[in-house]
Amino acid sequence: MVHADRTVSPARRKWLQFRANRRGFYSLVIFSVLFVLSLGAELVSNDKPFLIVYQGTYYFPLFKTYPETTFGGIFETETDYKDPFFVKLMKEDQNRAYFPLNRHYYDTINYELDVPVPSPPTRDNILGTDDRGRDVFARLLYGFRLSILFGLALTAVGTIIGIICGALQGYFGGRTDLFFQRFIEIWGSMPELYILIIFASIFKPSALLLLVLLSLFSWMGLSDYVRAEFLRGRNMDYVKAAQALGVSNTVIMYRHLLPNGMTPVITFLPFRMSASILALTSLDFLGLGVPPTTPSLGELLAQGKANIDAWWLSLSTFAVLVGSLILLIFIGEALREAFDPRKK
Repeated sequence: MVHADRTVSPARRKWLQFRANRRGFYSLVIFSVLFVLSLGAELVSNDKPFLIVYQGTYYFPLFKTYPETTFGGIFETETDYKDPFFVKLMKEDQNRAYFPLNRHYYDTINYELDVPVPSPPTRDNILGTDDRGRDVFARLLYGFRLSILFGLALTAVGTIIGIICGALQGYFGGRTDLFFQRFIEIWGSMPELYILIIFASIFKPSALLLLVLLSLFSWMGLSDYVRAEFLRGRNMDYVKAAQALGVSNTVIMYRHLLPNGMTPVITFLPFRMSASILALTSLDFLGLGVPPTTPSLGELLAQGKANIDAWWLSLSTFAVLVGSLILLIFIGEALREAFDPRKK
C-alpha cells in the first residue's frame, strides 16, 4: 500500500497505488507488449518479404504490389515470393530478400505438406496448420489483434453511450430518469442472440456489423453506475452553487460531476473489454461472427472441436484466449484497488 503524501497529486497517487500491485502492473506491461507486437503482425508473420534488394534497388512488398516482371519474370501478375524462380533469383550476387520470422500470412496455404490437414507442428509451421492448410501461428497472431481491436472499439462505444445515458438520468432525474429506466427494462429484455442470428442471415457478416449490434446492448450495464454517481453528486453544494451562478447544465455535468463519476467507469474497463473479447469469440465459434476467411480465435476453437485429434488447434487457441483474459482481469483488479477511496 502506498502511503498518502500531501505533495502527491490524486492522479499520481492512484498510479503509485496501481504500481504497488505488482501482479496488475506486470500484467499491463505484458499485455501492452503483446498488443504492440500484434499491431505489427505483418512484420512478424507474412509470406511477403519486408525488404528486397534487387540489382541495387530497394523494394518494399509489404507496402506496394510488384508484378513478376519487376524481377525479370514474364507475367504481369503479383510476384509469388515462394516461387522457385524468385527463390533462385534471390540467391544470386547482390540480390537479397528479407522475410519475417514466420513466413506465412493468415490465409497462406501450405501446399508442400506431406501429411493430411490439419497437420501437426513442424519446423515450417511451428504450431501446425488448420483444416485448410493455413498456418495456425499466423492465424492466432492476426486473430489476437482482431479480438483486441474489436474489444477496444466495443468497450469505447459502449462506455461513451453508457456515460451519456447515465449522466442524463442521474443529473435531470424525474421524468427523464423514469423514461430511461423503463426503456432500459424493455430494451434489456430483448433476445440479443436471436437478433444477431436474424441480422446475420440478412446482412453479410462483418466485424463492423457485430460492433454496431453489440453496441446497442453493451452500454446498459455501465449506465447504472454512472447514474448512481450523478444522482449522488447533483445535490452537492458546489453543484448547487454552480447552478445559482448560471453555469450551464452541460458544463456542470462535464467539468464537475463527470470526473467524480469516472471511478466506476475506469475500474470496469478491463472487465468490459474481457466480455467484449469473449462475445466476439463466442459468436465466431457459433458461426455468427466475422467472415470465414477472417482470422479469429473463435473459428480456430470451432476447428479444434471438429478435429479433436488435432490437439494443437484447441490447445494453442485456448492458451492465447485464457492468457489474454487473465491479464485483463489482473489489470482490472489493480485498477479497482487503485481507485478504492478506502485505500489512501
